Amino acid sequence: MAESAAVEFRIDRRSGVATYLQIVQQTKQALRLGVLEPGDRLPTAREVVEATAINPNTVLKAYRELEREGLVEARRGLGTFVRRTLGGAVEASASDSPLRAELADWARRARSAGLEKDDVSALFTAVIDRTYEPDSGHKGD
Repeated sequence: MAESAAVEFRIDRRSGVATYLQIVQQTKQALRLGVLEPGDRLPTAREVVEATAINPNTVLKAYRELEREGLVEARRGLGTFVRRTLGGAVEASASDSPLRAELADWARRARSAGLEKDDVSALFTAVIDRTYEPDSGHKGD
């Protein structure tokens, strides 16, 4: 039997985000960052339940959503396997990437300025949302 890929789901029960969506989001992030690649097997529902103490149906719901999106495929008796990756973030996330270095430097400056992790996340999300708005005209700034 194939080994599960090195992905561990972390469930934040206080986040306000549905548990199955946290699994979907974390899987997509792993796909974007190259942690998961085509052919990798996701942890079984039993493995996720043992690690997180969530309902197995929640895991299965997340995996069905990922399958519906064409990212994974269930193989009866074998498990759930990655079909494809997402985006081009693998190159940008590499430890030697100039973009990653700039972002890490920015994060260190934000921390030195006294911003908490949630503050930095909110600021980053606001900038990303504005930058990627369809009609914003801010495509690259």
